[in-house]
Amino acid sequence: MSLTTRFAPSPTGPLHLGHAYSALLAFDHAQAQKGQFLLRIEDIDRSRSRAAWETQIYDDLAWLGISWPEPVMRQSQRQDAYDTALDALWARGLLYPCSCTRADIAAATSAPQEGAPLLGPDGVIYPGTCRKSVQGPRPENAVLRLNMAAALRDLGPLSFTETGLPSHRGLVPVTSDNLVQAVGDIVLSRRDMGTSYHLSVVLDDAAQGITDVMRGADLFEATAIHVVLQALLGLPTPSYHHHQLIRDDTGKRLAKRDDARAISLYRAQGMSPADIRAMVGL
Repeated sequence: MSLTTRFAPSPTGPLHLGHAYSALLAFDHAQAQKGQFLLRIEDIDRSRSRAAWETQIYDDLAWLGISWPEPVMRQSQRQDAYDTALDALWARGLLYPCSCTRADIAAATSAPQEGAPLLGPDGVIYPGTCRKSVQGPRPENAVLRLNMAAALRDLGPLSFTETGLPSHRGLVPVTSDNLVQAVGDIVLSRRDMGTSYHLSVVLDDAAQGITDVMRGADLFEATAIHVVLQALLGLPTPSYHHHQLIRDDTGKRLAKRDDARAISLYRAQGMSPADIRAMVGL
């Protein structure tokens, strides 16, 4: 299998320097290894995704000198694949519907046990309020959580290969205790969305044959979640390269609201793709 990398932005705002760094890193790696670079549009958040932002993504990446094969995978066209995976997990009794609001979860976790973590890679660690065995057909348009303890029961030792972060480089073990206590029952399907980032990214990487995932260090902790889902769904685990984050002058990582760092703005100011590479250290 030839090396395949990808860049998977969401069309919810302008691409900034952090996006440029991640996309260029993945593209350069594929070029150097005579592999393939793919583009994927992660537009499962239909309420925030905009066609204009998607067009801008294509324009900015092409300006940077990045190319990719067509057609581009778009998550909004892959609900059937997400439903199939959810049905399989539901049939195994690994999912349950959750009716808790954010306020409910905040109230339930306002006084955690001493030493118990409050925040995990999926946000506030769910206290298990709605966790129970459920029979019957999978409910539609419902929040569905993975029963992490039940999911891990029949899985053997898990791990992934990290090639980026120096402090974690090599084979990284994924431990059951950490997943249950510090990650918890993650959401795999959101109301009015039909899926979640964790489920979609795992299925999409497998569908595109991604061998090397290159993404920001802020997603390192979430990789354990993805390894579990890959094991549950019989999918391959790619190699992961979590790279440094591009930050502003105060040390804060860039977000899409940081329009001052938008690639389109630098383009309008007359900068070149070489200038952008220099700014991000490539």
